[in-house]
Amino acid sequence: MISLLQLPQRKPPAHVVAVVGCDGSGKSRLAADLVARLRDRRPIRLLYLGQSSGNIARWIKSLPVIGAPVGRYLIHKAELAHGKRPTSPDIPTTLAIYLLSQWRAHKFRRMLALCRRGVMVITDRYPQSEEAGFNFDGPGLGAVNAESWLARKLAARELRLYQSMASHVPALVIRLNIDAHTAHVRKPDHKLSVLRDKVAVIPNLKFNGARILDLDGREPYAHVLDEAMKAVNAAIGTPHC
Repeated sequence: MISLLQLPQRKPPAHVVAVVGCDGSGKSRLAADLVARLRDRRPIRLLYLGQSSGNIARWIKSLPVIGAPVGRYLIHKAELAHGKRPTSPDIPTTLAIYLLSQWRAHKFRRMLALCRRGVMVITDRYPQSEEAGFNFDGPGLGAVNAESWLARKLAARELRLYQSMASHVPALVIRLNIDAHTAHVRKPDHKLSVLRDKVAVIPNLKFNGARILDLDGREPYAHVLDEAMKAVNAAIGTPHC
């Protein structure tokens, strides 16, 4: 595995609120409801900053003739990309991981462009460079044993990419915390081992010194939403990206 290098100096806080947490914590619902409550006050957009590999694969599978087999191949490679692996990935897996990170960076640049136009952005998930692995929204190649020259080269580029994204510190990070058992009850299609990893890592991320509001995702949702709204109103000032 590659070691994560020291984070670059922070840039001024972006006019962005990031909602993060383990699957099943309610982050997607909260992000959507924040947008619904704020849209009458100001221009605002909701952006998902995960890899969206499932959506990409479904689109490829819909293509005639070659769509289905290529889609299945991409899904397989994307699944390999999300966990830590002791063996060095083959070239297709290495490229799949790197391209998924480039796709995330494309969406991140779109977020910055919206911000520069004065649009407030609520994000579902947010990239970070403290902990490797797509499960934690960190560098994917940093979580695998990148031994080949191509994997090492792309891993270094990918790490710089995540450090660059992480240097854009959100005005506020709302982190929904939850235990692995509750998360699995809510998301039974997710592997319990993966949920346990997320529950162990995500609460310790610093997001490059961002202001973080920690909320209990097991609390009544109305309370969680009210607390999040109070924090957003306190944190958001003049747009600055």
